[in-house]
Amino acid sequence: MLFQELCLHQSLLRSIEQQGYTEPTPIQARAIPEVLRGRDLLGCAQTGTGKTAAFALPILERLAATPASRARRIRALVLVPTRELAAQVNESFVTYGRYTDVKSTVVVGGVNQSRQVAALRAGVDVLVAAPGRLLDLMQQGHVIIDAVEVLVLDEADRMLDMGFIVPIRRIVAALPKVRQNLMFSATMPDDIRRLADSILREPIFVAVDRIAAPAAKVEQQVFFVDKPNKLGLLLRVLTRPDAFRVLVFSRTKHGADKLARKLRVARVGVEVLHGNKSQNARTRALDSFKRGNARVLVATDVAARGLDVDDITHVINFDIPNEPESYVHRIGRTGRAGATGLALSFCDREERPFLRDIERLIKKSLPVAKMESAG
Repeated sequence: MLFQELCLHQSLLRSIEQQGYTEPTPIQARAIPEVLRGRDLLGCAQTGTGKTAAFALPILERLAATPASRARRIRALVLVPTRELAAQVNESFVTYGRYTDVKSTVVVGGVNQSRQVAALRAGVDVLVAAPGRLLDLMQQGHVIIDAVEVLVLDEADRMLDMGFIVPIRRIVAALPKVRQNLMFSATMPDDIRRLADSILREPIFVAVDRIAAPAAKVEQQVFFVDKPNKLGLLLRVLTRPDAFRVLVFSRTKHGADKLARKLRVARVGVEVLHGNKSQNARTRALDSFKRGNARVLVATDVAARGLDVDDITHVINFDIPNEPESYVHRIGRTGRAGATGLALSFCDREERPFLRDIERLIKKSLPVAKMESAG
C-alpha cells in the first residue's frame, strides 16, 4: 500500500513525500482509514511504529477540510505523558500540516506558563498537552475545551503509570459528549481496558505486533557483571567503533547524574535526561545528543517512551528495570525505521529476578554475552 491510496489531501501527501515516506507503516495503514471514517479506535502498538502519524494525519485531514473560524477554538486535544513526547507530537503536526492552515501548540509543566497562555489566546486548532498542566490551566480559565471534536490519549498505559488517571477523567468530563476518541497504548493491562471502556464508543481495535514484543531488528544480549564492575564494562563498550550514538538507562535520577559525572571524568561526551531537569535543560541535552555533540545520553525511564532520535546504535541497561514492560520500551529506542540496533543489559546478582521477569514477558532467554565481546 502507498500513502496515495489512503485518500489524504494533496497538501498532506506533499508533506509526507518531503519526509521521504512512500508506504505507511502497518499501524498507519490500518488506523488511518478507520479514523478518517470517524470511528473511535483503540490502538496497541510499540513506540517506533509510526503511531503518531496514524492519528496526526487523519486529524489534519479532518481539520483542514473545514477551516477554522476567525476566533480559533481547540478542535483536537492530544494528551501525552511527558514533555518530550508532547514536543515530538506537536512537531509531527507542524511537519505534516505545513501546507495547511491548521495551528497547534503545546501545554506542559516544567516551564513558565506565560508563553503557553499567549499561544492559546492567539488561537489554536490542535492542543498537545500533559494532563497535569492542562488541568491547571483549565482551572485558571486559560483553556476552554468545549469545542473539541477529537480526543487522543497517547501512551495511555504510561499516563496511568504516572498517576494521571484523575486529571484525565476531569479533562474528559469537560469535553463535548459527541466527539471522536482515539487511544494508543503499548500494553493492554486491565486498567487500560477499563479506561477504554469508559471513554471509547464502539471502537475498532488495531494491534500491531505482539503486545510487549521487542522490536524485531534489535539484537539483545545480557552481561552478568558485579555492580562495581559495571562502569568499566560500559567504558569498554563505548570504545567499540560501532557505538557512535548510545542511550544508557539508569533506574534513578541520582544514579543517572552520578554515572554521567563518572563518564565525564573518563572524557566521554555525555548528556543527562531525567524528570528533575528543567525543560530548557532537557531540550538542550536532547539537541546535543541528536547533533552528535554528545554521543552518550544517560536517562531514566522518562526517556524510554516517545524519545525520537535517529540512528541510536546501542541501548544499554546499566540498571535492569524492575518493571519488565520498561525493558521493551527502552530497547525500542534503537532498531527503528528499518535499522538494526544492539541492546545490552548489565545484570548484577540482585537484578537477576528482574531479568527473569523480562524473559518471562518476552518469552525468550536473553543470550549471554562474554566480557571479551564488550570491546
